Amino acid sequence: MIARNPKDVEGMRRAGRVAAQVLDDVAAFVRPGLTTAEIDRFGAERIAHYGGRSAFLGYRKFPCHLCLSVNEEVVHGMGSEERRVEFGDIVSIDVGVLFEGYIGDNARTVSVGGCSPDKQRLMDVTEQALYRGIAAARAGNRVADISRAVQRHVEAAGYQVVREFVGHGVGHTMHEEPQVPNYVDGKTSPKLRVGMAIAIEPMVNAGTGAIRILPDGWTVVSRDGEPSAHFEHSVLITEDEPEILTCLPPAAS
Repeated sequence: MIARNPKDVEGMRRAGRVAAQVLDDVAAFVRPGLTTAEIDRFGAERIAHYGGRSAFLGYRKFPCHLCLSVNEEVVHGMGSEERRVEFGDIVSIDVGVLFEGYIGDNARTVSVGGCSPDKQRLMDVTEQALYRGIAAARAGNRVADISRAVQRHVEAAGYQVVREFVGHGVGHTMHEEPQVPNYVDGKTSPKLRVGMAIAIEPMVNAGTGAIRILPDGWTVVSRDGEPSAHFEHSVLITEDEPEILTCLPPAAS
């Protein structure tokens, strides 16, 4: 659990803005008929355009620049020339960049041209849960306060959080301490301190929270085949309101 110095904070802000811009670009690019490999290549081009490199490519031998998870895929989906996204699909886009020595990490689930009301509600609840978690990310609180806020909102809506994959600290490397579960696990929970940076990332299944990993060794899917959604921001703990690092500045009016 590292409290970042002002130099680190500025570096993480820059990396966060790059990650946010890439995510925006990729989300706008997604349309019916594209393969997930084409989406991954577009993401790679945008990361390079902004001067970064993928934090995912090569991480534990992961072969793609983005994680692209379609419908029942929860996380760690890989770009494929055989998988085309179609109208009505939902795609979870996870973007991690390394920029000037710092990590920016964020994710969003989008519909492909539109989707069913049920899928839209799943996405809405998952995004709302993310912001409930962010609101609890205040100095003096504990990680469990974030976890509780996410879990309560998700379960009140009739969904389940995925328990095998959690949020984490961010900084110079992809996964740092502390772990940030999306449920209260009953373990001793670290206290949040000014200068800590964490990635909060609810992964929410429409059915049960049970998952399995496909034979490719990476792609995580819901065990019952129901859709899943994933939203993520990197967040800095401050003396006041939490600061979202993976957020673009407001457009000039």
